[in-house]
Amino acid sequence: MAEQIRITDVSPRDGLQNEPRAIPTSEKVELVRALCRARVDEVEVSSFVSARWIPQLGDAAEVFAELAESPGLHASRPLFSALVPNEKGMAGALEANQRAGGRLIGKVSVFTAASETFSKRNTNATIEETIERFKPVAAAAAREGLALRAYVSCIVACPFEGPITPRQVAAVIEKLAQVRDAGRLDEIDLGDTIGAGTPDSIAAVLETAFTAIERWTPGAALTLHMHDTFGRAGACIERALSMGVRSFDASSGGLGGCPYASTPGKRAPGNVSTQLLIEIAQKAGFVATVDDAALAEASAIASRIVIGR
Repeated sequence: MAEQIRITDVSPRDGLQNEPRAIPTSEKVELVRALCRARVDEVEVSSFVSARWIPQLGDAAEVFAELAESPGLHASRPLFSALVPNEKGMAGALEANQRAGGRLIGKVSVFTAASETFSKRNTNATIEETIERFKPVAAAAAREGLALRAYVSCIVACPFEGPITPRQVAAVIEKLAQVRDAGRLDEIDLGDTIGAGTPDSIAAVLETAFTAIERWTPGAALTLHMHDTFGRAGACIERALSMGVRSFDASSGGLGGCPYASTPGKRAPGNVSTQLLIEIAQKAGFVATVDDAALAEASAIASRIVIGR
Protein backbone atom coordinates (compact mmCIF):
# COMPACT_ATOMS: atom_id res chain seq x y z
CA MET A 1 0.00 0.00 0.00
CA ALA A 2 1.37 3.39 -1.00
CA GLU A 3 2.52 5.69 1.80
CA GLN A 4 0.62 8.93 2.30
CA ILE A 5 2.02 12.45 2.46
CA ARG A 6 0.53 15.20 4.62
CA ILE A 7 -0.35 18.56 3.02
CA THR A 8 -0.90 21.91 4.68
CA ASP A 9 -2.33 24.38 2.19
CA VAL A 10 -1.11 27.83 3.17
CA SER A 11 -2.75 29.82 0.38
CA PRO A 12 -5.27 31.69 2.60
CA ARG A 13 -2.45 32.98 4.83
CA ASP A 14 0.97 32.90 3.19
CA GLY A 15 -0.61 32.91 -0.25
CA LEU A 16 -2.55 36.13 0.26
CA GLN A 17 -0.56 38.14 2.81
CA ASN A 18 1.46 39.99 0.18
CA GLU A 19 -1.41 40.85 -2.15
CA PRO A 20 -1.72 44.61 -2.72
CA ARG A 21 -5.49 44.51 -3.21
CA ALA A 22 -7.58 44.54 -0.04
CA ILE A 23 -9.25 41.14 -0.32
CA PRO A 24 -12.73 40.96 1.23
CA THR A 25 -13.23 38.58 4.13
CA SER A 26 -15.93 36.73 2.19
CA GLU A 27 -13.47 35.82 -0.58
CA LYS A 28 -10.97 34.42 1.91
CA VAL A 29 -13.70 32.34 3.50
CA GLU A 30 -14.73 31.08 0.06
CA LEU A 31 -11.16 29.90 -0.56
CA VAL A 32 -10.96 28.10 2.80
CA ARG A 33 -14.27 26.35 2.15
CA ALA A 34 -13.00 25.22 -1.25
CA LEU A 35 -9.85 23.80 0.35
CA CYS A 36 -12.05 21.92 2.83
CA ARG A 37 -13.88 20.34 -0.10
CA ALA A 38 -10.50 19.42 -1.59
CA ARG A 39 -9.74 17.48 1.62
CA VAL A 40 -6.22 18.73 2.23
CA ASP A 41 -4.97 17.71 5.67
CA GLU A 42 -4.64 21.21 7.08
CA VAL A 43 -5.48 24.76 6.07
CA GLU A 44 -3.45 27.66 7.45
CA VAL A 45 -6.34 30.09 7.51
CA SER A 46 -4.88 33.39 8.68
CA SER A 47 -2.61 35.15 11.15
CA PHE A 48 -3.40 37.05 14.33
CA VAL A 49 -0.79 39.66 13.59
CA SER A 50 -1.00 43.43 13.82
CA ALA A 51 -2.79 44.90 10.82
CA ARG A 52 -0.11 47.58 10.84
CA TRP A 53 2.47 44.95 9.89
CA ILE A 54 0.36 42.77 7.58
CA PRO A 55 -2.79 44.72 6.60
CA GLN A 56 -4.10 41.88 4.43
CA LEU A 57 -4.53 39.62 7.46
CA GLY A 58 -6.12 42.15 9.78
CA ASP A 59 -9.48 40.40 9.50
CA ALA A 60 -8.41 37.05 10.98
CA ALA A 61 -11.10 37.15 13.67
CA GLU A 62 -13.79 37.88 11.09
CA VAL A 63 -12.61 35.06 8.80
CA PHE A 64 -12.78 32.52 11.61
CA ALA A 65 -16.15 33.86 12.77
CA GLU A 66 -17.62 33.30 9.30
CA LEU A 67 -16.10 29.83 9.10
CA ALA A 68 -17.62 28.95 12.46
CA GLU A 69 -21.05 29.67 11.01
CA SER A 70 -20.52 27.65 7.82
CA PRO A 71 -23.19 24.91 7.63
CA GLY A 72 -21.82 21.38 7.49
CA LEU A 73 -18.19 22.52 7.63
CA HIS A 74 -17.25 20.86 10.91
CA ALA A 75 -18.20 17.29 10.09
CA SER A 76 -15.08 16.34 8.15
CA ARG A 77 -13.08 19.51 7.71
CA PRO A 78 -9.29 19.70 7.72
CA LEU A 79 -7.34 20.94 10.71
CA PHE A 80 -7.46 24.75 10.86
CA SER A 81 -4.30 26.55 11.96
CA ALA A 82 -3.35 30.17 12.51
CA LEU A 83 -0.09 32.06 12.78
CA VAL A 84 0.45 33.90 16.07
CA PRO A 85 3.53 36.13 16.48
CA ASN A 86 3.38 36.44 20.24
CA GLU A 87 1.20 36.16 23.35
CA LYS A 88 -1.20 38.82 22.06
CA GLY A 89 -1.69 36.90 18.83
CA MET A 90 -2.31 33.75 20.84
CA ALA A 91 -5.00 35.57 22.81
CA GLY A 92 -6.70 36.41 19.51
CA ALA A 93 -6.69 32.77 18.45
CA LEU A 94 -8.11 31.64 21.79
CA GLU A 95 -10.81 34.29 21.59
CA ALA A 96 -11.77 33.01 18.12
CA ASN A 97 -12.17 29.51 19.56
CA GLN A 98 -14.20 30.83 22.45
CA ARG A 99 -16.56 32.67 20.12
CA ALA A 100 -16.91 29.53 18.00
CA GLY A 101 -17.84 27.52 21.07
CA GLY A 102 -15.13 24.94 20.49
CA ARG A 103 -11.70 24.20 19.03
CA LEU A 104 -12.15 25.82 15.63
CA ILE A 105 -8.40 26.49 15.52
CA GLY A 106 -6.58 23.27 16.37
CA LYS A 107 -3.01 24.43 15.79
CA VAL A 108 -1.11 27.68 16.23
CA SER A 109 2.19 28.60 14.63
CA VAL A 110 5.08 30.82 15.69
CA PHE A 111 7.88 31.98 13.41
CA THR A 112 11.57 32.68 13.60
CA ALA A 113 14.49 32.42 11.18
CA ALA A 114 17.97 31.01 10.75
CA SER A 115 19.11 34.51 9.79
CA GLU A 116 19.42 37.27 12.39
CA THR A 117 18.83 39.99 9.81
CA PHE A 118 15.73 38.34 8.41
CA SER A 119 14.40 37.76 11.93
CA LYS A 120 14.79 41.44 12.73
CA ARG A 121 13.17 42.52 9.45
CA ASN A 122 10.31 40.00 9.72
CA THR A 123 9.59 40.06 13.47
CA ASN A 124 11.39 43.17 14.75
CA ALA A 125 13.29 40.88 17.11
CA THR A 126 16.47 38.82 17.27
CA ILE A 127 16.24 35.04 17.08
CA GLU A 128 16.73 34.82 20.84
CA GLU A 129 14.00 37.40 21.40
CA THR A 130 11.56 35.46 19.23
CA ILE A 131 12.21 32.35 21.32
CA GLU A 132 11.32 34.30 24.45
CA ARG A 133 8.09 35.46 22.80
CA PHE A 134 7.19 31.86 21.99
CA LYS A 135 7.35 30.58 25.57
CA PRO A 136 4.01 31.97 26.81
CA VAL A 137 2.43 30.83 23.53
CA ALA A 138 3.72 27.31 24.16
CA ALA A 139 2.40 27.38 27.71
CA ALA A 140 -1.04 28.49 26.53
CA ALA A 141 -1.07 25.89 23.74
CA ALA A 142 -0.33 23.15 26.25
CA ARG A 143 -3.02 24.43 28.60
CA GLU A 144 -5.65 24.69 25.84
CA GLY A 145 -4.73 21.46 24.06
CA LEU A 146 -3.64 23.12 20.81
CA ALA A 147 -0.81 21.81 18.67
CA LEU A 148 2.16 24.15 18.17
CA ARG A 149 4.24 24.57 15.02
CA ALA A 150 7.46 26.59 14.84
CA TYR A 151 8.50 27.99 11.48
CA VAL A 152 12.20 28.46 10.75
CA SER A 153 12.69 30.71 7.71
CA CYS A 154 15.72 31.10 5.42
CA ILE A 155 17.04 27.55 5.83
CA VAL A 156 19.25 27.79 2.72
CA ALA A 157 19.75 31.50 2.04
CA CYS A 158 18.66 34.91 3.29
CA PRO A 159 17.82 37.83 0.98
CA PHE A 160 19.96 40.07 3.21
CA GLU A 161 22.78 37.85 4.53
CA GLY A 162 23.22 35.41 1.65
CA PRO A 163 23.95 31.70 2.23
CA ILE A 164 22.81 30.09 5.49
CA THR A 165 24.60 26.99 6.78
CA PRO A 166 22.88 23.85 8.08
CA ARG A 167 24.65 24.51 11.37
CA GLN A 168 22.75 27.80 11.71
CA VAL A 169 19.47 25.93 11.23
CA ALA A 170 20.49 23.36 13.84
CA ALA A 171 21.32 26.16 16.28
CA VAL A 172 17.76 27.48 16.00
CA ILE A 173 16.34 24.00 16.58
CA GLU A 174 18.46 23.79 19.72
CA LYS A 175 16.95 27.08 20.91
CA LEU A 176 13.46 25.76 20.21
CA ALA A 177 14.01 23.19 22.97
CA GLN A 178 13.25 26.09 25.32
CA VAL A 179 9.81 26.42 23.71
CA ARG A 180 9.10 22.73 24.14
CA ASP A 181 10.14 22.94 27.78
CA ALA A 182 7.84 25.94 28.29
CA GLY A 183 4.78 24.01 27.12
CA ARG A 184 4.87 21.99 23.93
CA LEU A 185 6.34 21.84 20.42
CA ASP A 186 4.70 19.47 17.96
CA GLU A 187 6.21 20.47 14.63
CA ILE A 188 9.21 22.27 13.16
CA ASP A 189 8.52 23.74 9.72
CA LEU A 190 11.65 24.49 7.69
CA GLY A 191 11.16 27.18 5.05
CA ASP A 192 13.26 27.84 1.96
CA THR A 193 11.96 31.40 2.01
CA ILE A 194 13.47 32.72 -1.22
CA GLY A 195 13.57 29.43 -3.13
CA ALA A 196 17.36 29.19 -3.18
CA GLY A 197 17.44 25.46 -2.41
CA THR A 198 18.84 22.71 -4.60
CA PRO A 199 18.36 18.99 -3.92
CA ASP A 200 21.86 18.84 -2.42
CA SER A 201 21.51 21.93 -0.22
CA ILE A 202 18.08 20.81 1.01
CA ALA A 203 19.48 17.35 1.75
CA ALA A 204 22.30 18.87 3.79
CA VAL A 205 19.83 20.93 5.84
CA LEU A 206 17.54 17.94 6.40
CA GLU A 207 20.37 15.66 7.53
CA THR A 208 21.44 18.22 10.11
CA ALA A 209 17.86 19.03 11.11
CA PHE A 210 16.92 15.39 11.70
CA THR A 211 19.88 15.00 14.04
CA ALA A 212 19.14 18.27 15.85
CA ILE A 213 15.46 17.40 16.31
CA GLU A 214 16.32 13.97 17.67
CA ARG A 215 18.71 15.56 20.16
CA TRP A 216 16.94 18.77 21.17
CA THR A 217 13.23 18.46 20.34
CA PRO A 218 12.48 14.72 20.18
CA GLY A 219 8.96 13.94 19.05
CA ALA A 220 8.59 17.08 16.94
CA ALA A 221 7.51 16.37 13.37
CA LEU A 222 9.41 17.93 10.47
CA THR A 223 7.60 19.78 7.67
CA LEU A 224 9.20 21.29 4.57
CA HIS A 225 8.04 24.60 3.09
CA MET A 226 9.43 25.21 -0.41
CA HIS A 227 9.29 28.18 -2.77
CA ASP A 228 9.64 27.53 -6.49
CA THR A 229 11.60 30.63 -7.49
CA PHE A 230 13.99 28.86 -9.86
CA GLY A 231 11.89 25.82 -10.74
CA ARG A 232 13.83 23.51 -8.41
CA ALA A 233 11.16 22.91 -5.75
CA GLY A 234 9.99 19.69 -7.38
CA ALA A 235 13.46 18.17 -7.39
CA CYS A 236 14.00 19.28 -3.79
CA ILE A 237 10.73 17.64 -2.75
CA GLU A 238 11.77 14.41 -4.49
CA ARG A 239 15.00 14.38 -2.48
CA ALA A 240 13.14 15.18 0.74
CA LEU A 241 10.72 12.31 0.13
CA SER A 242 13.64 9.93 -0.38
CA MET A 243 15.04 11.05 2.99
CA GLY A 244 11.83 10.38 4.87
CA VAL A 245 10.02 13.73 4.88
CA ARG A 246 6.27 13.15 4.67
CA SER A 247 4.81 16.53 5.62
CA PHE A 248 4.85 19.52 3.26
CA ASP A 249 3.39 23.01 2.97
CA ALA A 250 2.03 24.11 -0.39
CA SER A 251 -0.27 26.76 -1.80
CA SER A 252 -3.15 26.36 -4.23
CA GLY A 253 -2.22 28.07 -7.47
CA GLY A 254 1.33 28.62 -6.17
CA LEU A 255 0.24 31.85 -4.48
CA GLY A 256 2.31 33.65 -1.93
CA GLY A 257 5.70 34.71 -0.79
CA CYS A 258 6.93 36.57 2.26
CA PRO A 259 6.67 40.36 1.84
CA TYR A 260 9.98 40.85 3.63
CA ALA A 261 11.74 38.58 1.14
CA SER A 262 10.99 40.87 -1.80
CA THR A 263 13.78 42.83 -3.43
CA PRO A 264 13.57 46.23 -5.17
CA GLY A 265 11.58 45.80 -8.36
CA LYS A 266 10.95 42.10 -7.78
CA ARG A 267 8.06 40.66 -5.83
CA ALA A 268 8.68 37.80 -3.40
CA PRO A 269 8.53 34.38 -5.06
CA GLY A 270 5.53 32.14 -4.64
CA ASN A 271 5.12 28.92 -2.69
CA VAL A 272 5.29 25.58 -4.44
CA SER A 273 1.82 24.81 -5.75
CA THR A 274 -0.27 22.14 -4.07
CA GLN A 275 -0.88 20.60 -7.48
CA LEU A 276 2.85 20.27 -8.20
CA LEU A 277 3.51 18.79 -4.77
CA ILE A 278 0.89 16.10 -5.35
CA GLU A 279 2.22 15.36 -8.83
CA ILE A 280 5.78 14.94 -7.56
CA ALA A 281 4.65 12.75 -4.66
CA GLN A 282 2.56 10.52 -6.90
CA LYS A 283 5.44 10.05 -9.35
CA ALA A 284 7.57 8.97 -6.39
CA GLY A 285 4.97 6.38 -5.39
CA PHE A 286 3.15 8.28 -2.64
CA VAL A 287 -0.50 9.21 -2.31
CA ALA A 288 -2.39 12.25 -1.06
CA THR A 289 -6.00 12.11 0.07
CA VAL A 290 -7.00 15.11 -2.01
CA ASP A 291 -9.95 15.50 -4.36
CA ASP A 292 -8.29 16.64 -7.60
CA ALA A 293 -11.39 18.29 -9.06
CA ALA A 294 -12.09 20.19 -5.83
CA LEU A 295 -8.44 21.25 -5.62
CA ALA A 296 -8.63 22.59 -9.17
CA GLU A 297 -11.69 24.58 -8.10
CA ALA A 298 -9.83 25.96 -5.07
CA SER A 299 -6.90 26.95 -7.29
CA ALA A 300 -9.24 28.75 -9.67
CA ILE A 301 -10.78 30.63 -6.75
CA ALA A 302 -7.32 31.58 -5.48
CA SER A 303 -6.32 32.89 -8.89
CA ARG A 304 -9.56 34.82 -9.24
CA ILE A 305 -9.06 36.43 -5.83
CA VAL A 306 -5.58 37.60 -6.77
CA ILE A 307 -6.70 38.96 -10.14
CA GLY A 308 -9.61 40.70 -8.44
CA ARG A 309 -12.46 39.66 -10.71
